[in-house]
Amino acid sequence: MKGLYLALAALLVAVNCEAKEPPTQVVYRFDDHRSLELKGWDCEGELWYTDTQKGIHSQVWSQFYRIFTKKFIHPSERYMAISSWGGGFTVSKDYGKTWSGAHYSPGENEPNGDNRPPYDDILSFTVVGDQGFLQTKHRLYMSSKPFDDPRILPGGPGIHYELEDGVKGDITPQYPGWAWGMIYFTQQGLVGKIMSHEANYQNLPDKTPEVKDYAGWDHMQCNMDEGR
Repeated sequence: MKGLYLALAALLVAVNCEAKEPPTQVVYRFDDHRSLELKGWDCEGELWYTDTQKGIHSQVWSQFYRIFTKKFIHPSERYMAISSWGGGFTVSKDYGKTWSGAHYSPGENEPNGDNRPPYDDILSFTVVGDQGFLQTKHRLYMSSKPFDDPRILPGGPGIHYELEDGVKGDITPQYPGWAWGMIYFTQQGLVGKIMSHEANYQNLPDKTPEVKDYAGWDHMQCNMDEGR
């Protein structure tokens, strides 16, 4: 009988937790007016971005978000990029009003043939100057410079290219390829790619730019017991 009472008590606690509204907690602060909020139990759930100065409150992840545990520095405002524990990025190019998925560039960016680094190899993610930099133990992934080449915008003349293997072609405004900020690539992986002929994929840095006097947090943080 005692076991039955204990089981019923546990069931009532579980039902009570399920009935409660999931807690919301700030998991990252960019500065005194911009933050990320996680709504959910056990540090997993919806991720929201808030900018009190611009009056923005937008959903970054709809569900199942788990915080990025590596070093995270993000002074950039127009271009926002949020990574998760499982990898991949959700980005905004309009100050956090709207969000969409960004990806690693296709191809073998890692020695094992994968296009993305193992999570354990990641050291830091920095978003500065409207450009993202993911530093791993072995290489640097980055997004392009924050503009599209004017030659492939509507009305532009396009870009004629010739690759080292003799292949020739044209990048046109009708088929411009990767938009700025939406693909994370390595310098090594860009060699021989058609995209290397576009201005926003040229003269790129070979290391993460230094960020001084950053007012935000340098890591995401979450309380597993929030709302209990």
